[in-house]
Amino acid sequence: MDVLSSMAMLSGYRAVLLAATTLTKMFPMMMTAAGTIAPARVFVVGAGVAGLQAIATARRLGAVVKAYDVRPAVREEVESLGASFVDLPLEVGEVQDKQGYARGFDEEFYRRQREMMMSVVGESDVVITTAAVPGKTAPTLITAEMVSHMPAGSVLVDLAAERGGNCELTRPGETVDSEGVQILGPLNVPADLARDASQLYAKNITTFLLHLINDAQINIDLEDEITRDTLVARDGEIVNQRVSQLLAPAPESSADDAKGN
Repeated sequence: MDVLSSMAMLSGYRAVLLAATTLTKMFPMMMTAAGTIAPARVFVVGAGVAGLQAIATARRLGAVVKAYDVRPAVREEVESLGASFVDLPLEVGEVQDKQGYARGFDEEFYRRQREMMMSVVGESDVVITTAAVPGKTAPTLITAEMVSHMPAGSVLVDLAAERGGNCELTRPGETVDSEGVQILGPLNVPADLARDASQLYAKNITTFLLHLINDAQINIDLEDEITRDTLVARDGEIVNQRVSQLLAPAPESSADDAKGN
């Protein structure tokens, strides 16, 4: 019943196809009478559902794949798909909330992360970014300087474009040419695979509704974790803690702040 995972899977797959059709070289290694073609080097940032599907698809096309995630625990999943896990010596602490979603970090953490990823990005023909924090603007993981180190003709596909993008140069819904590097900011990527997206979404919604029904009646059981965490409003009140936090008004400035003191 997890719509996010269904759509993320499609996005990860589609991102690799977008990169492959935009890149000026082939993904697989080819040994021909005219010479050997080296395989494309793909770097996937974020090893959630979208990232793992991107890794699997890129590997099926014959690319050499590296991946990075702030969660060291996903190393085994990355390597099981035939990719190399990029180790960055960063202190990450608690990297996800109780629902399993990645939490945000401060700007100093992202600055150090960008510095350490510079060389990996610079040697990649394709970079696919998938990092998003629910309810917040996507973190900037790839700077203009990092893009400038990528080979001419290389491609970056930013799956976080709808939330502002993981790349500093991303323009949502557009393709940006930065000194020969193509930066794609696709929107609503699952819609490109409308048939499968619709089928998966329908299955997700049907499964969720059946979960709520007991003896032909809708049953709001607050002891059930799924029901409790997806319930937004009841009896005219917002009861979901995450939604309440997002809707809470910003604290008013004090009188001293208003005077500039």
